[in-house]
Amino acid sequence: MSHYNAPFEIHVHGQVQLRADVGFSQLQEALKPLWKYAGARSLADGAASAYEEEPGIQFDVKEHVLQMCWTVRGDEDFRQSLDEMCMGINELAEQGAAIEVTFYDTEFDEEDAPEDEDARDDFVMLFVGPTPAAIMQVQRDLLVQDVINLMERHFDASELGGVVSEVDKLFAQRFDALVSSLEIGKPPRGLGGQGGSGHGGGRRPRHLH
Repeated sequence: MSHYNAPFEIHVHGQVQLRADVGFSQLQEALKPLWKYAGARSLADGAASAYEEEPGIQFDVKEHVLQMCWTVRGDEDFRQSLDEMCMGINELAEQGAAIEVTFYDTEFDEEDAPEDEDARDDFVMLFVGPTPAAIMQVQRDLLVQDVINLMERHFDASELGGVVSEVDKLFAQRFDALVSSLEIGKPPRGLGGQGGSGHGGGRRPRHLH
C-alpha cells in the first residue's frame, strides 16, 4: 500500500495502561490495523513514525504501558483502521484511556489558499477501555477538566463543586440508560470510538517532543 501521495498526515497520540498478562504478540495483533495500514509486516517493522523525532509506537513491558506518538500518511479510510484498533485494545486495556488522532491536510497551502478556503484538518478523540464504565470514567474526567479550566476564569475552584456534581449526574444517567437498554456488550454512541471531532479554528499544532 503506497501513501506517498496521501492527502493526510495522520498523527496518533495516547497512552494506554494494559493488563499485566498482556504480551507483545497480543499487542501486535491488536495494533495490526495500524501497522498493516502503514505497509509493514509486523509491529516492530511498523512502529516507527513517519517523523524521526517522534517516538512512534512503544510497549513498556515493565510498566505494561502502550505509548503512541506515531504519524502515518493516509486517507479517510484510516478511520476504519482506528475503529478496529480500538476494539483490539479494549480487550487488552487495564483501564480506560483517551487516544488523540489528528488528520493534517497535506494538500492545503495556507499562503496560496483563498481566504474562504479552510484546510481539511480534523481532530478526533477516541476512547478505549475494558468496560463501558471504564470508558465513561475517562470521558467524565476529561469533561470535568475542560469545564473547570473554562470556569476558573470567572470562579474560584472551590466554588465549582456543584458543577462537577451535575456532570457526574449526567454520566450516571447515561450509564443507567446503557444498562437498561441491555447494550452493555457493545459500545453505545460515544464509547470506544470517536468521542468528538472538530474542523476549523486554525490548524492544530503538532505534538512537540
